[in-house]
Amino acid sequence: MIQISNIQKAFGDNRVLKGIDLTIQKGSVVVILGPSGSGKTTFLRCLNALEIPDNGVIAFDDGSLTVDFGAHPSKKSLIALQRKSGMVFQSYNLFPHKTAAENLMLGPMIAQKKSKAQSHEQALQLLAKVGLKDKADLYPFQLSGGQQQRIGIARALAIEPELLLFDEPTSALDPELVQDVLATMKQLASEGWTMVVVTHEISFARDVADHVVLIEDGVVVEEGSAEQLFERSTHPRTRAFLQRILQ
Repeated sequence: MIQISNIQKAFGDNRVLKGIDLTIQKGSVVVILGPSGSGKTTFLRCLNALEIPDNGVIAFDDGSLTVDFGAHPSKKSLIALQRKSGMVFQSYNLFPHKTAAENLMLGPMIAQKKSKAQSHEQALQLLAKVGLKDKADLYPFQLSGGQQQRIGIARALAIEPELLLFDEPTSALDPELVQDVLATMKQLASEGWTMVVVTHEISFARDVADHVVLIEDGVVVEEGSAEQLFERSTHPRTRAFLQRILQ
């Protein structure tokens, strides 16, 4: 589905990404692991141009879009890249002055020019999908963190993206709220959504990931199936990272 080649990103003298290559197959779940400061969130944000890479190419195999960051892509091509993906943020990022339904309606109305009625009907369907249709008229402050994050997932789905991006979606949640969010993500995976997930939830990666990537110091250390990385890896940096995170 997507071929990602030589993605590089620096902030001043700090080279955060030193050349990341990755192939994302349609319908697969890719989990990205790595220690804090490794560059994994920056890489995720580069996939939908929230951060603009200094170099590299993102190409969709159906020929619909190729963005060469080294050639100073146009604003039009960057917007096209953003519209191909839906982002779920660590801190929810819901509009506090909008209800749950209204948060879901904004994207379709602005980006896809859907009517208010169409967008509201779709919002209710998506809220039902994540088990929160009865919360449609509530504001974010009236909802738990887990409920806000599931609304964030529904909002990402509302623009009908080709790719879902998750930036540590459970790290800001109390432990008892994590499982509802992970269950929603597992449901999406079972439905065939293409997903890239930055997370420390090793059990989720073991159970759901088709492909696991370990990034450290701005480079891919190792990648492969969940079984390969968790059960059969002989790479010392992978084994050291897993030992730290599983303790």
